[in-house]
Amino acid sequence: MSDTVQETRGRILEAAAQVFAAKGYHDTKVDDIVSKSKTSKGAFYFYFPSKQDIFMALVDAFADLLENQLKTRLDAQASGIARMDAALRVCLDTFGQYRALAKIALVQATGLGEAFEEKRRAINERFSRVIRDNLDRAVADGSIPALNTEVAARAWIGALNEIVLSWVYTATPDPAESLPALRRLLLQSVGVSEIRIREFETQ
Repeated sequence: MSDTVQETRGRILEAAAQVFAAKGYHDTKVDDIVSKSKTSKGAFYFYFPSKQDIFMALVDAFADLLENQLKTRLDAQASGIARMDAALRVCLDTFGQYRALAKIALVQATGLGEAFEEKRRAINERFSRVIRDNLDRAVADGSIPALNTEVAARAWIGALNEIVLSWVYTATPDPAESLPALRRLLLQSVGVSEIRIREFETQ
């Protein structure tokens, strides 16, 4: 895409994120997004065949953003458990910076039909696999004892979802403020030693 085309698409996506976050999926109309983006219906439908398509594109955009942030930060870590700690930080930081997108991806994609449910499940699987792979690495390098990393990864995803959902709905607890307690809980859950946990707490 040319810069102008990419810029217009991005402006429509940004406007859609703001409108969906404020009004919800069902109450949002294409006209609302067009007005917010200061474009036209023709421009909207050039990039997105329907309201559902732009909603799905936003969910994908947030998942891609989070995955790219994870890849950048995790690649810089040597040990499996350091990668897990970095992953936790990245997730909470990203959700904290992009509350509107988090609301769309985690809240509004629920209960909107099978297509949305399939998308939500696919994203959960995507990030569960990232966590499981790094738990496997931590087991392999001796950072944590052997355990069922599939179950542990899903438990980590569940805990993160609960913290973020509470914040999206009520603005509390703030993801950054949740980090120390959540980190301690999750690292303990996979057998990280108290000494190692304290090392992470002082970083």
